[in-house]
Amino acid sequence: MTPTEAVLVTGASTGIGQAIVEHLADNNIRVFAAVRDLSSVAEHPLVTPVRLDVTSATEAQAAAETVRGALGDTRLRGVVNNAGIAVGGPLEFLDLDEFRHQLEVNVIGQLAVTQAFLPLLRRHGGARIVFTSSIGGRIAAPFIGPYAASKHALNGMAESLRRELKPWGMGVSVLAPATVATPIWEKAGGQIDDLEASLPPEAIELYGATISSMRGMTSNATDAGIPASQVADAAHHALFSRRPKAEYLIGREAKLMAAASTLLPYRTFDKAVLKEIAKG
Repeated sequence: MTPTEAVLVTGASTGIGQAIVEHLADNNIRVFAAVRDLSSVAEHPLVTPVRLDVTSATEAQAAAETVRGALGDTRLRGVVNNAGIAVGGPLEFLDLDEFRHQLEVNVIGQLAVTQAFLPLLRRHGGARIVFTSSIGGRIAAPFIGPYAASKHALNGMAESLRRELKPWGMGVSVLAPATVATPIWEKAGGQIDDLEASLPPEAIELYGATISSMRGMTSNATDAGIPASQVADAAHHALFSRRPKAEYLIGREAKLMAAASTLLPYRTFDKAVLKEIAKG
C-alpha cells in the first residue's frame, strides 16, 4: 500500500534516530532520513536520505526544498528533531567554544530545522513536531552541564512553540528517556579519555576521581539502558495519536528520576545523585 504520510527525522544514521526511521518505515510511513553522510542510511523503499547538517540554516532550507519536491501527493505529517551531541566535563574548566557548539547543535539547530519545515507542515492540519530531549532536560547531573543546559533550553523552547502553534492545531512534544542502549556508549570511554587528556593538572587533581567513576558508569550503560525501540514507539505516538503528550517520560529509570527529583528535598536528591556517581 502506498504511504499517504511522511515524516522527516534528523540524526537518522544511528541510535534513536535510526530506530525511529526503521519503526516508521515498518508501519508504512515514508521517511526522509536527514543525515550529514547520505551513505550512512540503509536502503529501504520507504526511506529517502536527505543531506542536512543542522548547524547550517542554509542546509535546513535546502533540505526543506528537497523534501517539498519529493513529497508528491504524500503529506508531511511531522518532523522529529533528533540530531544532537553531548559535551561533558567539569564546568569550571569547560572550553567555551565547546559549550557554544553544544547549544548550536542541540538548540539552535533544532529551531533552524523547525523554521525551515513549518511552511510544509502548515499545508495540512494536525501536523506534529517532536524533539528528542532527555531526562537531562529535568535533572542536571554533574559533569554533563553543557548537555543538560541544552536539553533544559530545548524543553523550554518546545514548550513555547507548543503554545504558539496550538491555534493552528499543531502538536509539539518532547521525548525524555534516561539511559538508552545505543552505540554512543561504545564511544563514551574514549571520549572520557580524551577529556582527561585535555584537562589541566589542576582539574585532574580536583575532579579526576569522579571522572574515573563516570567511566565505570558509561561501561555499564549499554546493558542498563532501554532499547531505542521504546523511544521510537513514543515518537510514533507523538506523531500520530489523536491526543499527543507534551512530554514522554520513557522507561522506568526516567520516570523514577523525575518522581524523585520532584518529591525529595533537593539536598537529599543531590546526595543520592553523587552517591550513584561515586559507585561508578
